[in-house]
Amino acid sequence: MQASSFFSWEPYHVLLSMVGAVIIFAQWLPRFFSTREPVAAPLLILLGMAVFWAAPGMPTLPDPRETPRPWELVSELTVIVALFAAGMRIDKVRPWRRWIPTSRMLVVAMPLTIAAMALLGYGIAGMTAAGAILLGAVLAPTDPVLAGAVQVGPPQEGDEQPVRFVLTTEAALNDGLAFPFVYLGLLVAAEGLSPGVWGFDWLAWDVLYRLGAGAAMGIAGGWALGHVLFVFPRGAVLADTGSGIVALAGVVLCYGSTELVEGYGFISVAVMGLTLRRIEEQHVFHRRLHDFCETIENALTAVLLIGLGGVLPVLLADLTLTHALIGLMLIGLVRPAAGWLSLAGTRLSRGDRIIVAVYGVRGIGSIYYLCYAGTHMEFTNETQLWSLVGLVILLSTLLHGFTVGWAMDQVEDYDGDDD
Repeated sequence: MQASSFFSWEPYHVLLSMVGAVIIFAQWLPRFFSTREPVAAPLLILLGMAVFWAAPGMPTLPDPRETPRPWELVSELTVIVALFAAGMRIDKVRPWRRWIPTSRMLVVAMPLTIAAMALLGYGIAGMTAAGAILLGAVLAPTDPVLAGAVQVGPPQEGDEQPVRFVLTTEAALNDGLAFPFVYLGLLVAAEGLSPGVWGFDWLAWDVLYRLGAGAAMGIAGGWALGHVLFVFPRGAVLADTGSGIVALAGVVLCYGSTELVEGYGFISVAVMGLTLRRIEEQHVFHRRLHDFCETIENALTAVLLIGLGGVLPVLLADLTLTHALIGLMLIGLVRPAAGWLSLAGTRLSRGDRIIVAVYGVRGIGSIYYLCYAGTHMEFTNETQLWSLVGLVILLSTLLHGFTVGWAMDQVEDYDGDDD
């Protein structure tokens, strides 16, 4: 028997080996330059790109433009876990004035960003009205998955600095709030730019009912899961076993049941995390559950980012200078300006306002929304959308990822200047 028969170099096994090596290297390399939490996201994308380009015999990943379903399912699960974990991080929801900057970012900054990106897509990139609206909806929300470095710490750590609080709560809630605008893009694609035909139904159903149902299901799900974990049976509560898989099952149950009643599941799991955290607040299980969810989130994110790196050259092949300009304007002008304007008059200091306005990371949520739209309807501008989204995710992870440590140091410098 020849030696070559013992070393078959199956592409699947090569892929597993390379994925493992990339994840370890992306986490290990930054430790030579900083003692902070490793900024792995940009390295995972770049190394994933290098592996699929240079390593021989690597399997071909499904193109998300042609086969969006696998990408949609993995990114959906990643965002679900991240949103729930973000909700659980909030130790204190009161006083209510803490939420004023968050509400400004949600009801002022995000619609402004959506409108600006839609205008840029329509006026500069020549997209259809439906494609331009979808561009705004996909790129406006900040990402709960890749923004961990700017969020508050795990449960029961305390010291929820205002900037971190705003960025955490914004990321927890704005993914669900972007969904009405995704549906708006789908409506315009199907029925044209005729608000008289679909405007009332969109406002009543896609905005009011689905947002309300998502919030209500999240509160009910958090309350129910909290009693299962911490209250009944009183003498042998389930939380004492440390069984995180039961809680994760509750999150999936809440998300699935919310979608069954046509509510927004992303809203429900974020609200569920906030609600569950209010039950037996000092119980050690909250920290265990958060760490369990974060581990799952990190594993799914690493695989997704490596995969994104693998398909990014294909997505960027259709990139034009116009697309690049729009992507740079989002990160360097549109989001910072919208955030700065929305926070005017709040208690945040000038420096804190700058950091909140600038650090709106784009990532996994954008992949999910675009895949979701692609599975429900064919868009004229789908190729342009994917090129832009791929570029923005790459730029965001690079620029935000490698500067976030410095920015968070400035937060401490500005803390206490809010009065």
